[in-house]
Amino acid sequence: MNNTSPIYSPGKNIITVNGSGQVNVVPDTAVLRLGVQTNGLQLEEIQAENAYRSTAVLQAIKQLGVTDITTFQYMINRLFDYQDGKQIDAGYAVRNIFEIRTGDIAKVGTIIDTAVSNGANVVDFINFEVSDRSGYYLLALNQAVADAYEKARSVTEGIGVGFNPLPVSITENSQGPIPFRAISYREGLSTPIEASNIQIDASVVVVFQIGNIGN
Repeated sequence: MNNTSPIYSPGKNIITVNGSGQVNVVPDTAVLRLGVQTNGLQLEEIQAENAYRSTAVLQAIKQLGVTDITTFQYMINRLFDYQDGKQIDAGYAVRNIFEIRTGDIAKVGTIIDTAVSNGANVVDFINFEVSDRSGYYLLALNQAVADAYEKARSVTEGIGVGFNPLPVSITENSQGPIPFRAISYREGLSTPIEASNIQIDASVVVVFQIGNIGN
């Protein structure tokens, strides 16, 4: 947020203020990226193993009723070790990562546990989102404009200047939402996932036309 103090320009009869607004929203969508990585010396063998385990993971997740699943990443990398300052061939790594989206946030832990029990060994990313971010952002933006108005009114009253709430310009100066996420995994227990609120901020710079001192 922009915390710059109001600026009064007597010669131009204008005042410039910053306004900020904030809305905390309960997320309604979870995004996970998880999958399988296999390492080995024989590329065809570890590709086949990765395909087998990835298929098992995919089918198991679908059995939970999750249908929004896409391939996020598929990579084959060479691996190297170093001994006595020399580079030694260590085989290959095959990595297949799925992106999973679900509106049932309570099911996130179950999805992870199911994937791991069926062969997944990578959990790269968990994020929580709001499907209607634009609507909540407009609420925050309205709060920011109202905040700017109150600041301008307070300052002009304090210096004895007549205040006519007529904005000359409004400049949007906002950041994206700030997501919060938590993940932990404990062997033998259901993976606990807690989704905190998403903070959506909006900020504006507003120039108001005002009257003369004493008016």
